[in-house]
Amino acid sequence: MIALGRQDRVFNGVVYALLSLVLLAVAYPLFFVVIASVSDPFLVNRGLVWLLPRGVTLEGYARILQHEDLLRGYRNSLVYATVGTALNLSLTLTAAYALSRRDLRGRNAFMLYLTFTIFFTGGLIPTYMLIRSLGLYNSFWIMVLPAGGSALHLTVSVFNIIIARTFFMNTIPQELLDAAVIDGCSDLRFFRTVVLPLSGAIVAVLMVFYAVGHWNGFFHGLIYLRDRERFPLQLILRDILIQNTFTEDMEIDDENALAAMMLAESIKYGMIIVASVPMLVLYPFVQKHYVRGVMIGAIKG
Repeated sequence: MIALGRQDRVFNGVVYALLSLVLLAVAYPLFFVVIASVSDPFLVNRGLVWLLPRGVTLEGYARILQHEDLLRGYRNSLVYATVGTALNLSLTLTAAYALSRRDLRGRNAFMLYLTFTIFFTGGLIPTYMLIRSLGLYNSFWIMVLPAGGSALHLTVSVFNIIIARTFFMNTIPQELLDAAVIDGCSDLRFFRTVVLPLSGAIVAVLMVFYAVGHWNGFFHGLIYLRDRERFPLQLILRDILIQNTFTEDMEIDDENALAAMMLAESIKYGMIIVASVPMLVLYPFVQKHYVRGVMIGAIKG
């Protein structure tokens, strides 16, 4: 084992100290949301809850879970995220692989055209008119087709195509394709049996990007959905918060108004936990591929 010099030990100590501060800055807000969601909202509002929950209460969660539309919102969001992510992934990966091939004529022109769409968009009103003219308004597909939860990019995200294209260019050697072609392998079979099995890292990255975007999809659901039966979880949670913030009790006296406001604060913290659980469950399964895929896909070779 190599003994570290004094300067190395000092450097490592500074690095660990800085990383500890970063970890604290990132982890503590998440921890605080958890303990605040089960603490007395009056104590939370007074700043008396720091490290441990105080005045433990589950009233916020009870109000959320007893809402009749909650399960439907969960189901809708799961369906939107699952179907939308599968569709987004299939088209993004195929487009990125095609653009990574050196034998694709005009691939640079295609990339320039796609990149142009990142910097210039029509805005909300033209997009709304486009959605209505395509027959997507108040439909299942308006929650599925938008890539990453943005109605400005239907089906695919150009940013994700660029990441996946860079990954394929750096990871899949041309010699591997040449050997497959000599053996009589078609392009589609090569992509399915060779490229995809070697691309678990970038698939995991894109899956997280798209799934989180669909799961957190709120704005375009608010704009383009009319039927309550189609509402995703985020809109249901918004309605729960509004219902428990503006109640008839607030018009009776100040004491009831204050209690309703504190309950609304407790519901806010509980909503964050309820809405985050599926993504927190998903992330550990793709975490080992996530960092590698981001690094390889973000660096041009």
